[in-house]
This record gives sequence, structure tokens and C-alpha cells, in this order.
Amino acid sequence: MGLKKIACCTDFSENADAAFELACDLSEKYGAKLFVIHVIPPAVTPVVADMEWALPEEPRDVLMAKTTERMQRTFQPKIGDRIDHELIVRDGHVSSQILDFLETHRMDLVVLGSYGLAGMGLVIFGSVAKRVAHKAPCSVMIARVAE
Repeated sequence: MGLKKIACCTDFSENADAAFELACDLSEKYGAKLFVIHVIPPAVTPVVADMEWALPEEPRDVLMAKTTERMQRTFQPKIGDRIDHELIVRDGHVSSQILDFLETHRMDLVVLGSYGLAGMGLVIFGSVAKRVAHKAPCSVMIARVAE
């Protein structure tokens, strides 16, 4: 398999960290460019007793800037100069944004954790890994944390 471009999806969870380590190893081994992607999900507006209320949230541009800074702080030191890479922050429906990125940038492989959200978050948002695995235009590798 000729790998030139590898995407790694992160939600900063333990499973995403396992995917990141695997993606770095593969990128280094194959000399592939690594794209580390985080998608900021849309705000949830729950309905309570016939009244809608929005969870307090920062303006999206502030949230994007803070997330970009977190990506730099979290991943840049681990990657350093050993791998050609880009850190990507997107805003929107998580699996849709990931799938769009994979297609428009013609990725060869995407690596992601088996799950990130748990409990009610998983019920509300569904499994990103499952959606990406079924619809990705490239090969998909699911990383699991060793137990």
C-alpha cells in the first residue's frame, strides 16, 4: 500500500491518542504527510418543557482559536520536525466534516479511535468511527487502547 497522505482524527480522548501514535508511526514509516483533524461539533440546544434553551457557549471564532491553540500545544511537541504535517480544526457535524476532508484532500488512510464520546454524548452524536468506517473514500484504521 502506497501511503502519501494520512489523516488522524482526534477528540483529545485516550482512544484518539492511541490513533495519533499509530498515525505518527505510519507516517514516519511511509514518509507520508500527516493531517491531524479535530472537528468542533455544533452546539446542542435541548428542549425542556416546551421551551428551548441554549447551553452557554463561546463565540465560534473564539472556540476555533482556542482549539487551534490546543492542537498546537498538544500535538506539535510530539510531532516536531520528524514528520511533514498539518493541524486542522473544522467546525460542524463531526463525521460529515471528516468525510468531506478525506474526499477533498484525497487521503490514502484515516486513523481514528474506536470511540471518544461515551454515555449520552454517544447517543446524541452517534459513533463517528462507525460512520467514517462505512463511508470513507479511503482505507480506515481503527485504533484501540491496549488493555
